[in-house]
Amino acid sequence: MGGLWDLITVNPVIFWLAVAVVAGIFEAATVGLVSIWFSIGALVTMLPAALGIGFNFQIIVFIAASVVAMIFTRPFLKNILHVEKTPTNADLVIGQKGVVVSPVDNILEKGRVLANGLEWAARSADGTKLDKGAVVLVKELRGVKLIVEKVSDKEEEN
Repeated sequence: MGGLWDLITVNPVIFWLAVAVVAGIFEAATVGLVSIWFSIGALVTMLPAALGIGFNFQIIVFIAASVVAMIFTRPFLKNILHVEKTPTNADLVIGQKGVVVSPVDNILEKGRVLANGLEWAARSADGTKLDKGAVVLVKELRGVKLIVEKVSDKEEEN
């Protein structure tokens, strides 16, 4: 601990620069607007540190600058960094009809369905066994498994 305290007391500007760099590296690793505020706060705190103002006041400046940076820049950065969610094939398969290519049995945890051009692991919504060739409707997606229900014979004809 003596080395850190020596750095704080002898050259606090370097200490705050190190805090800013470490927070920046952490931010780059997470890419989630988690620690960028601390980088900004540390950079602002370098000014009172360079002027020789006491460490307790530097801590107050660091906290205040970090909070102010978060309050004023977070909404702006969220809008800039906003990534629109694009529907995937998984989203598109819900509501589609498919064909059982390997018998579906929930108890044995087996079964495959061809839906929307892809073969998926599948389970029946009501627990009934579905034979190969049965036409099914995709009700939901759980992980990478389709939850399906058998289409009635009347619906199959349509």
